[in-house]
Amino acid sequence: MKTICLWSGPRNVSTALMYSFAQRADTQVIDEPLYGHFLRVSDAVHPGRDETMESMNCDGEAVMAALLEDRPADPETVLFLKQMAHHLVDIDTGFMDRTENILLIRNPGEMLQSLTIQLPHAGLADTGLATQWQLYLDLVARGQQPAIIDSRELLSDPAGILAELCQHLDIRFDKAMLSWPAGRRKEDGVWEKYWYHAVHKSTGFAPYKPKSPCPQTLHKLLDECQPYYDLLFNHALRA
Repeated sequence: MKTICLWSGPRNVSTALMYSFAQRADTQVIDEPLYGHFLRVSDAVHPGRDETMESMNCDGEAVMAALLEDRPADPETVLFLKQMAHHLVDIDTGFMDRTENILLIRNPGEMLQSLTIQLPHAGLADTGLATQWQLYLDLVARGQQPAIIDSRELLSDPAGILAELCQHLDIRFDKAMLSWPAGRRKEDGVWEKYWYHAVHKSTGFAPYKPKSPCPQTLHKLLDECQPYYDLLFNHALRA
């Protein structure tokens, strides 16, 4: 089995990308398996914190060990793990030597306007951007070449970017990845009620529409985020 970890920041169309991979007949998807671990070790206050922790194993290393050990022998099957980069707190990342790793980013001027609806006091760590850049450097140092996907590029040309991504991952591109039924999926984490309203209304990747300029109140955080985004975007797939 090929195991793919998508390391995203929040509000980056990561759930839509998970839904996209779920349309493949050869692929099983899992939603944020390290979320409980993150909440336990960070004490972060997120919507539905207690319910989330009660719903899953909160020992991150045990979670990843189980996912990587309990794998079918069939090399044609794919396990797609939608992960959040900021969940990588107090955990041994050695498991990434056994996974294909993708980074999903979004322009912080747009992402922050959405993130601060749920997390009004969000800081740089909540965006995952600094973690993503360090993760990229670490993976390259390990001899990997992780694909970087920018949400704007993905929404501008879903078929093109997904085809490039599949080629990078050495899996076939499937046109079924371009659409899905509206509504919840069985794989959704219990936190879907707080975060997934828009994707549950979708039936595919919505065309990219720029947001209004980032409000002045977010400019300090934007200035912290922008350099990391720019570094990552330099390596991103292009539509």
